[in-house]
Amino acid sequence: MGPVAVTIVAEAGRPVAAQLVSARLPEFGPSPPPDAAVAAVLSLEESDLLLAPYAPQAVSCGVPFLFVPLKNRAALERVRVDRQRWERLLSTWWAPHLYPLTFDPELPGSHLRARMFAPAMGIAEDPATGAAAAALGGYLALREALASGAFRWVVEQGFEMGRPSLLEVEADKSDAQVQEVRVGGASVMVAQGSMEVPLPGGR
Repeated sequence: MGPVAVTIVAEAGRPVAAQLVSARLPEFGPSPPPDAAVAAVLSLEESDLLLAPYAPQAVSCGVPFLFVPLKNRAALERVRVDRQRWERLLSTWWAPHLYPLTFDPELPGSHLRARMFAPAMGIAEDPATGAAAAALGGYLALREALASGAFRWVVEQGFEMGRPSLLEVEADKSDAQVQEVRVGGASVMVAQGSMEVPLPGGR
């Protein structure tokens, strides 16, 4: 993956937020399966999917996800991964991980709501997914009308699990090409450590 630049925001000596720069730029995968088949994997109807330009697309910043835009939050809440259909359609495909999303968020200041399912990694559902958020930056930036600029989105995830998270996604674009993607949000210290490196000669 390469070095990852991380910015930590602290208040009164305690970390309250962090942002990382994606080590890899978005890579766009092959055309996805037909809309009706993708919807069926999510236990939805084809009519629940958004039309172009927000069509299903596979994107990766190191971990490949199939982004599936839906018309509203009600459709997102109904998502249930049909494991048998997933096995047949996506388990060995370029992007086996699913990231349904909608531009119908719940909270003021949010831009979209999403869920993440990764059966291939044994994850039934994830409340906050940095790798998916980084790839989402590429998915969204590609669809921005401006060829150059800095863009920002706030993503709701994990609400349907009772573990609400807010992810902040930023992307810089120049001449219609994504130049950098950043992902951040509120954070807490969960572990810390130190490393002792012996000097040459045992000093």
